[in-house]
Amino acid sequence: MSKPLEGIKIIDFTHVQAGPACTQLLAWFGADVIKVERPGSGDVTRNQLRHVEDADALYFTMLNSNKRSLELNTKTPEGKEILEKLIKESDVMVENFGPGALDRMGFSWERIQELNPKMILASVKGFSEGHRYSDLKVYENVAQCAGGAASTSGFWDGPPTVSGAALGDSNTGMHLAIGILTALMARDKTGKGQKVACSMTDAVLNLTRVKLRDQQRLDALGFLEEYPQYPHGEFSDTVPRGGNAGGGGQPGWVLKCKGWETDPNAYIYFTIQDHAWAPICKALGREEWIDDPAYNTPRGRQDKIFDVFATIEDWLKDKTKYEAVDYLRKFDIPCAPVLSMKEISEDPDLRASGTIVEVEHKKLGKYLTVGSPIKFSDLKVEITGSPLLGEHTDEILSELGYTPEQIKQMREKKVTAA
Repeated sequence: MSKPLEGIKIIDFTHVQAGPACTQLLAWFGADVIKVERPGSGDVTRNQLRHVEDADALYFTMLNSNKRSLELNTKTPEGKEILEKLIKESDVMVENFGPGALDRMGFSWERIQELNPKMILASVKGFSEGHRYSDLKVYENVAQCAGGAASTSGFWDGPPTVSGAALGDSNTGMHLAIGILTALMARDKTGKGQKVACSMTDAVLNLTRVKLRDQQRLDALGFLEEYPQYPHGEFSDTVPRGGNAGGGGQPGWVLKCKGWETDPNAYIYFTIQDHAWAPICKALGREEWIDDPAYNTPRGRQDKIFDVFATIEDWLKDKTKYEAVDYLRKFDIPCAPVLSMKEISEDPDLRASGTIVEVEHKKLGKYLTVGSPIKFSDLKVEITGSPLLGEHTDEILSELGYTPEQIKQMREKKVTAA
């Protein structure tokens, strides 16, 4: 069966994580993604944190599966000619260069439109165009800080904290992929291409919207009753850090389980939803709390919420996190074990669903990577190994009409790799 994005050709001028995550997702769904790389070196992540000598680093392989690699020196006249031919034949160009880099290459938006009026130019930015910091270089943790995530993460008696999740990088790539698909649908209606951009800080803020909600509530009320600081603590004029509290008005906390003294991940996350209060009490053997007005409403138990969590933690002390969750889910109580990366990598359910996949690489051998987090009823997403540097150069140039002799000359002139 053909894949939904078959026939869509994408020029991938991105590097590191945000852009490659975007183009990889589209490649999974059938797009022909041509990763254009600098001859001899390629994407910087090919060498970054490498653990096998003379093989691409996992940082690269886990972000560039299902793509083709073209080594191309776009500073040469021949390289520019090849890129012009690619633009004429492609649907999308994705880039995360610094401001003005494409213009300096001779490929301004106006020039791209001349070559291909239907081209979609998609860009990853640090800050949105026109922002006072738009000239700053932005990396993952910079985006988390400027996007509001860090100031609201961590504990109230500690510094702002960044997340291990790539809120600035891969998250931006997912947002940009949505923008590209939207622009492709618009093109089907209008016949015109357009520019699409997503800034890393905007993408972080989009995931931090509940904290923007809380800022407005705090401005109006002077307190936030679902935060641990209420009712005994004090609030300033900005949303505080709430530790592991739930963000949606349902109190939750990370609680110790059996073995926590030696296992840093022997914990569960336990959420107290109002409609689940009676089952929680039954599961804990505290039925007397069900009808007690001091406990049976969210407002009534808020000032005792940490006493409630202490009771749950005492109940957990002789149970592993798996035993606890297996028991609690019988009562339909929202909870989950805190899973380490090792546990996730070995999880049979994640393997069976294709969320974690084992892929063969020509030099690295077998490695684990993430599969598509999006599941379809009529599409099986197949993950293939990432390309070697320049692996498809001759193939792509041949498709563009170059003869073997011309391709040989390109190598001699160092337009492509020697």
